[in-house]
Amino acid sequence: MTLRLGMVAGEPSGDLLAARIMQGVRQRVSPSHYEGIGGPAMRAEGLDAWHDMRALTVFGYVDAFKRLPSLLHTYFDVKKRWLSCKPDVFVGIDAPDFNLRLELQLKQAGVPTVHFVGPSIWAWRYERIHKIRAAVSHMLVLFPFEEEIYQKEGVPVTYVGHPLAQVIPMRPDQAGARRYLGVDGEARVLAVMPGSRSSEIRLLAPRFLQAAQLLARRDPALQILVPMVNGERRLEFEAWLRRHPVPNCRIIDGGYRPQGAMAEGESAARAARPAAWNVMEAADAVLVASGTATLEAALFKRPMVISYVLSPTMRRMMEWKSGQARPYVPWVGLPNVLARDFVVPELLQEAATPQALADAAWKALTDTVYGGRVAERFTQIHESLNRDTPALAARAIVEQLQHGTG
Repeated sequence: MTLRLGMVAGEPSGDLLAARIMQGVRQRVSPSHYEGIGGPAMRAEGLDAWHDMRALTVFGYVDAFKRLPSLLHTYFDVKKRWLSCKPDVFVGIDAPDFNLRLELQLKQAGVPTVHFVGPSIWAWRYERIHKIRAAVSHMLVLFPFEEEIYQKEGVPVTYVGHPLAQVIPMRPDQAGARRYLGVDGEARVLAVMPGSRSSEIRLLAPRFLQAAQLLARRDPALQILVPMVNGERRLEFEAWLRRHPVPNCRIIDGGYRPQGAMAEGESAARAARPAAWNVMEAADAVLVASGTATLEAALFKRPMVISYVLSPTMRRMMEWKSGQARPYVPWVGLPNVLARDFVVPELLQEAATPQALADAAWKALTDTVYGGRVAERFTQIHESLNRDTPALAARAIVEQLQHGTG
């Protein structure tokens, strides 16, 4: 008997997480069939993709409103398909606004629902727990402190760790990453990561580039590496780079091929990774937009400066919908949330000036004692997240076949 798994992932990070789950399920139940919405990593694992994940990749309420007709078309299409031919289990990966609505409908129709990556109710809109309880048969959470929250609220939950903690090495190979990227092994290198969404590029790229200009005056030999998630974001970033030119600035994307001689196996392995991973591993420090990339930088043990800027309209809409002017916790960046401390600086909104970003990045680049302390804290985080995520997630998913909708 073939296990039919419905799956929806809406962003590159969710696509990678879901692909690891698919590997784990296949090891427990074979044959398995996967269908739904995903990206290249999921398709490589055999997903029958009804829609590409880009159909769901929106940022906030303004973007969602603009794309509402296509979002509704996608939602009603997959809902109709799964209600008419029910999957054995449905797994929603992140994308809570889309997935929790879909999970509620499927659960009410008798389909067991698993949600992977808990919404950040510990930071914003804790009342969403009631919607989660109604929609989700079982939660899979990435972080240890989340398990206690869901247990307290009576939601079946499993802490599975973060799959990135398994695939990102405990000891980064900076020299190997620099060989692959053709970067001088003795150079001072800053990774600049303004985000993967168009709105993030628009609001953060000019600030980051102006900060890089200030840093280049302090160290004219400073190397700037900028990973890009796709060609569209690269074109947007290049437009800002023309306005704010930075010496020794290179853009690295998924199509990169090594400049120097490398062993074929090492080159192929690095080419298969996200471009950002090679860049972070090669860097001495990272200037990064708040999001999953901050956790990746922490797993690579890199000191970083976390920043984020919302437009005034987006900020008002977030405050209106959440009823909060700021998160419940004092931290925004995931590394700081996990450490329960300001291990690395967060420069947000008006505080994210080019000068402040440059000063904080200079400390991250040059203060080796500080960098060593940061690396120690990030190693502790890495160890706490390093569990057999695919196996734990797969077991919880397969168990839903016996438990039902709960």
